[in-house]
Amino acid sequence: MQSLQDPIEDYLHFIKVERQLADNTLQSYKRDLIAYARHLHVEQNIQSFNVVTRHHILNFLDSLRAVGKSSKTISRQISSIRSFHQFLLREKVAEQDPTVHLEMPKKEQTLPKVLSIEEIDALIAAPTIEKPQGVRDIALLELLYGSGMRISELIELNLEDVHITMGFVRVFGKGGKERIIPLGRGAIHACTNYLEEARPELLGNAPKNDAFLITQRGKRFTRQGCWKIIKGHALTAGIQKEITPHVLRHSFATHLIENGADLRAVQELLGHADISTTQIYTHVSKTRLSEVYKQFHPRA
Repeated sequence: MQSLQDPIEDYLHFIKVERQLADNTLQSYKRDLIAYARHLHVEQNIQSFNVVTRHHILNFLDSLRAVGKSSKTISRQISSIRSFHQFLLREKVAEQDPTVHLEMPKKEQTLPKVLSIEEIDALIAAPTIEKPQGVRDIALLELLYGSGMRISELIELNLEDVHITMGFVRVFGKGGKERIIPLGRGAIHACTNYLEEARPELLGNAPKNDAFLITQRGKRFTRQGCWKIIKGHALTAGIQKEITPHVLRHSFATHLIENGADLRAVQELLGHADISTTQIYTHVSKTRLSEVYKQFHPRA
């Protein structure tokens, strides 16, 4: 396995330096390629990537289908494997690229989960303002819904990134790309309360740090910790829908489009490189309109 491990480490180092990918993305590539290498070594007795053929890759992909992996997961695996083998060819570690004629599976069109405005209101009203954690959590929820940023972007926010008097937040997205997002009255009010009332109390005697949102121990949030808070408040609010890490981001985009926002503007706010990624929200909006029509029109 070691003979397969070393090229993977070289590739991960290359994409970290050259493409400046986020840690979560790098970990995703690493998991994909380790699983791929393990299958090649254990199930197909492969000792070198130089002898891998299209047939070996198809065997690996079949093993993923056999355990019920989705077409989305398999597509991501193919992208990881293809990029990796192109690297091996460029670096002359391998003499051929076995992914040349590899086809992507057809994408399953799954619409993102979206909360209604009433559910958003209930979620933001769920934290108790009697405790500093509750005041912080309202700011957390208002920021996520009011800006559409990713959870990973939220936990990386520093104090200097949130400009309350100017009414905007500065976010560093995928690849370190900076974008400026305006904040609404709700988010500005919640962030002001948090900074004045809750953050000093949460920090206590802990060493000072630049993180905008901090835990009860005065430290920067992890993605999992932030996610746990959202799920807890959704439960308190009585929200029955499945809550995903991106649910507030999806709701932000869908509600903007439902109210007539320009697709290009939403693309900029979300930090999407390709507008085709943003277009999914127009489908969500149409689906929701159809549901309202069927529910309320007397001849539906």
